[in-house]
Amino acid sequence: MSDSVVLDPVDLEILRLLQNDARMTYRELAAAVGVAASTCLDRVARLRRGGVILGQVLRVDPARLGRPLEALLSVQVRPHRAELIGPFVERVRALPQARALFHLTGPDDYLVHVAVAGPAALQRLVLEEFTARREVARVETRLIFGRWECGPVLPPAPAESGPGPVG
Repeated sequence: MSDSVVLDPVDLEILRLLQNDARMTYRELAAAVGVAASTCLDRVARLRRGGVILGQVLRVDPARLGRPLEALLSVQVRPHRAELIGPFVERVRALPQARALFHLTGPDDYLVHVAVAGPAALQRLVLEEFTARREVARVETRLIFGRWECGPVLPPAPAESGPGPVG
């Protein structure tokens, strides 16, 4: 946790508000947290420089773009060697169907979130882009029935950051 940044209550409120609406103006944000607009601008700039705020993201609805079926693909790569990892990751990231890619511990090496036009497109994606690859030993597919956003992400409360002294 050495990469953590110390945040005060105003910083935390700025992050909470921006995570819920990243399009807020600095004037609106400053009013909401009770500081001057220039102070708010400085704080947001500091959070960006410190790597706490990584950017702004546009979220799109895959179904509105003709990709209503979403799935999670658990992928096992064999052999799991460094020279295969980079090319595999780049190939998956280049797929227009890929929404997110996670490198895991455990029996599966990767979890790939995909959005496709329908069952036939999902089958084609699995067969042509995954199981046809020599290094892919296994793919397990799970359909996504629903998804809910969680958050905002804030630093852990003292009780969450680990056990305290015993005594």
